[in-house]
Order: sequence, then C-alpha cells, then structure tokens
Amino acid sequence: MPTTQVPGPAGVPLLGSMFDLKRDPLGTYLAAHREYGDVVRLTAGPPGLRAEFYGVYSPEGAQQVLAGQAANFRKENSFYEEIRISFGNGLLTSQDTDYQRQRRLIQPLFTRRRVDGYADAIGIEAEALVDRWGGMPGSVDAVDEMSRFALRAVSRILFGADLETALDSVRTNFPVLAHYVTARGFQPVRIPRTWPTPSNREAMAAERALYQVCDSIIAARGGAAAESDDLLGLLAAARDEDGAQLDATELREQVLVFLLAGHETTATSLTFTLHLLGHHPEVQARVHEELDGLLAGGRRPTAADYNELPYLTMVLKEAMRLYPAAPVIGRLAVAESVIGGTVIPAGANVMVAPYVTHRHLEHWEDPERFDPERFTPEAEAARHRYAWFPFGGGPRACIGQHFSMLESVLGLAALLRTFEVEALDNEVALTHGITLEAASPVRLRLKRR
Repeated sequence: MPTTQVPGPAGVPLLGSMFDLKRDPLGTYLAAHREYGDVVRLTAGPPGLRAEFYGVYSPEGAQQVLAGQAANFRKENSFYEEIRISFGNGLLTSQDTDYQRQRRLIQPLFTRRRVDGYADAIGIEAEALVDRWGGMPGSVDAVDEMSRFALRAVSRILFGADLETALDSVRTNFPVLAHYVTARGFQPVRIPRTWPTPSNREAMAAERALYQVCDSIIAARGGAAAESDDLLGLLAAARDEDGAQLDATELREQVLVFLLAGHETTATSLTFTLHLLGHHPEVQARVHEELDGLLAGGRRPTAADYNELPYLTMVLKEAMRLYPAAPVIGRLAVAESVIGGTVIPAGANVMVAPYVTHRHLEHWEDPERFDPERFTPEAEAARHRYAWFPFGGGPRACIGQHFSMLESVLGLAALLRTFEVEALDNEVALTHGITLEAASPVRLRLKRR
C-alpha cells in the first residue's frame, strides 16, 4: 500500500534544511538520497515562508515524472515562471498548444542532417580558439574560455553575418539576467520587478539590451530573413502545416531561449571534460591517439568525424554523468501520484536530479570514479534508460541534444588535436542556477603537442 509518510532530513528547528541547501544544494540532495532513499521530502525556511519539495532520485522515478506521467508534472513552478517572464514563452518554457505548435515549427531545424550543417560554424570558432590559446602564456580558465567559445559558436549559428553585432551585448547582459532569474526563482518571497531596487534596475536594463539587439537584427532582416541560412533565417522561414509562422516577438523569444540553452550547457560540459582529462593523462593519451589517427595533417574536424570519435564521445558522456549541465529539473504535480510506493500530493513541487541519479549506487559502481568505459555501446544498452539523462527525457527532452554533442565533440577534437591539458585545481566547488556552474575558475595548463 502506498505510504504518505515521506522521509527526509529534519534540518535545524524552524528552518529545516535551509542552511544546508544554501551552502551546498547538490551535496544536500545527494546526502538525502543516500540516507533516506529514492523519494525524499525536503523543507527550507521559517514557518509561513517554508518551501517544501520532493526529490525523486531513482531512474524509474525520473522516467515516471519526465515521460510516463509527463502530463501530470508541468513546468509551472516559480523557477520556470521567472525564466518565462525574462526570456519569453519560448520552447523551454511554453506548454500545451503553444509548446506543440512551436515544437512542430522548430523540430525540422534540429534534425541530425540539419544540425550537421552547423558544423562549419562550430569549426570556425574552434579554430579561432586554438589560435587564441596558442598565444596564451601557458594557462587558461576553462570556465571563461569555454563560455566564450560556446557563446560565439551558437551566436554565429543564430545570427550568421550579424554575429559581431550581437555578441558584445549578449556577453555583457546575458549573465546578469540569468543570475537574476535564478535568484528570484529560489526566493520564497519575491518583491515586484517594478520596484526600483539595484538588482531590479540592473536586470531590467540587461533585459532591454538583449531584446533590443535581437529585435534590431530581426527588423533589419525584413523580408530577406527567409533567404538567410543561419538559424534565425530558418526560424523566420518556418511554417507549420497551416502555413502559420512565428511573429517578431516569438522569433525573439526563441532566439533568447537558444542562447540560454545553447551556450551555458555546452560550456559546462566542455569545462568539466577538460578538467577531468587534465587529471587523467592516460585517458587523454587515448583521446590523442584517436584524434591523431583521424585528423592527420591538422585538418578541421567536420560533422562526418563525429561518428569516428567513439572514445572522445565516451569521455564526454562520462564527464556529463559526473557534471550534468542541468543538475536538477523541477516540475509541479497537478494531481496526486504515487512514485516508488510513496504518495506525492497534488500541488507539490517535484525535483528529479541527474546529478544524484548519475551517482545512484544501484546503477553505477564506484560512482565518483571517472571511467569512460561506462559508455561502451554494450554498457549503455545494459543500463536503465534514465540512469543517465543529462538532456532530460520524455516529450520535453532537449531538442538540441545532437547539436550540443556535435559542438562539444568537434570543439574538444580541435583543442586536443593541438594541446595537452593539465588540471591545476584538484577540487572544483559547484553551484547551480539555471545550469551547473563552477564556483571558482577551473585552471588548465596548456602544452602544445
């Protein structure tokens, strides 16, 4: 019989787990799973302002929330509301008929064949980064460098020839708005955005600047937008089965969502892949051997090389297991449900956590150990589908999964073809907002091969 008694940490009197969650949220989720099981109730905050949510940590539970009962677990929590207000009702945040219409319009732009056509833009930025690193004094901060590369790559794919027009504004204003949205999403009491506080004013200025750069490029394209082969042009030309298309506001919202989802997540995966390789020279040597056999003469990696780099792809997947760019995924339960024999009440905030599930002891032996061999085809086939889900799952799975993997593999191939990397930091403190973040620089020493 299902139980309504959901276990979880008591924390401190009156405030629950508030201090633990503020100090180390990911560590708190993992410790709660190890002590209390696959469904855990966590509370934080004083009476009257207390937040309560349910962590679902088993692969089976994640599948139920994201796929099997996806209609019951919706993107209606405060976190998605804040993203929706600032970045618009794009593919990441829209629901129901809005989402279905947008997905029908946009899906053809993210087929494998279409995404492979973006490889040249990725390659151009990867080669520019190799040249940049060649002039570095010997060490770099992977956080800053990978963010710069991923943003330039996705901006080139989105804006084409208008890349430089958009880049400075996006690089300056995007982090401001993303951090503001994250902070508000976790606040139990949110003051109105119209109040002239310093944080509100700074965020609203960043929002206006981002809107302006997108709107000005869209307006400048005018009727010629459909003739452009960058992603913005393809979005403008997209039609559904009724001939309807995205209007200017919808175009801007999709562009902002692609900027949000298309550079921070990839930058995170690249940063931690390089960090792990810098600590495991024997793994890095195998990557170099694979690259040397494929990219003779120092040629630029192409989309055709993606399937010819299986070991590098295994390394990337293992890095994404340990450091998933979306470490937690929130939903709101519409109706009461039962997960793992535990009743989840209607109206509950529910969180699945790739960061925790990727360390589940029943599915991963010695889970903190870096081991790319976990991702041989045979090992992947033997595991539960949701033991590894860095791109989410079900009907709301990330539409850009192949894009992210292609960009990451080609970017890594270009860098590691040319350089050896050595990690200068043993431990990296983690935090998370919209995506997983390193709380400090992730330093690499470079050696040209």
